[in-house]
Amino acid sequence: MMKGTIQNREAFLDTIATRMGRKRKTKLEKPQWAYHPQEEVLKEASKDELVEVLKSQCTLIHTDLIITSQKELTDTLHQLIKQYGGGNIVTWKDTRYQQYGLDELFKVVLPHEDTKVFEWDASLGKENIAKAEQANIGITISEITLAESGTVVVYSGKDRGRTVSFLPINSIVIVPKSSIVPRMTQAAKILRDKVQNGEVLPSCINYITGPSNSADIEMDLVVGVHGPVKATYILVEDL
Repeated sequence: MMKGTIQNREAFLDTIATRMGRKRKTKLEKPQWAYHPQEEVLKEASKDELVEVLKSQCTLIHTDLIITSQKELTDTLHQLIKQYGGGNIVTWKDTRYQQYGLDELFKVVLPHEDTKVFEWDASLGKENIAKAEQANIGITISEITLAESGTVVVYSGKDRGRTVSFLPINSIVIVPKSSIVPRMTQAAKILRDKVQNGEVLPSCINYITGPSNSADIEMDLVVGVHGPVKATYILVEDL
């Protein structure tokens, strides 16, 4: 990657410091706070307790939560697709689908039922977006799941178009149980640690909390104004 050249940086920063009436700072130190209340929420909760918190929160964000095992995931997903009416489906190009044993469902069973499954292909460019627009169901996988708010964290990338999560009418998110953390505090720490360890993260990381909600008109709540109308999290017992 080419790096640009910054012109007159030092003189520019010196001028700002002078105008502010203080010495120029050349090093920043992380603040040391005496109290960390954000870390106390659900601090001692077990994974099973976090699942219960997530379950309760999903009822508030108009999102269904289905709990299944990795062994039963294929059947669970198949039944949910039928409930959503089948139709066109769009997925990422992601080896985790194969690891979860979903290959036969996507490539054999569903096509046999006249349900077309389109896998994101970066080489096709904008055709991917067109396929997502036409899809009845988009299937993604959560990287980090926030129990407190019912939020799934979705990474976008070359093989993981972000439109898969918000253009189809219905959204299905596979949630590994191991991905569940108490709240945003832990999610931010996970991402920060990855960066500090030299891991390259996607430029687009989406925090999705169920279908969108709006009550702008006459205070009448409408779900799914922007993005999917319905959403389901399938929590997989992978521990």
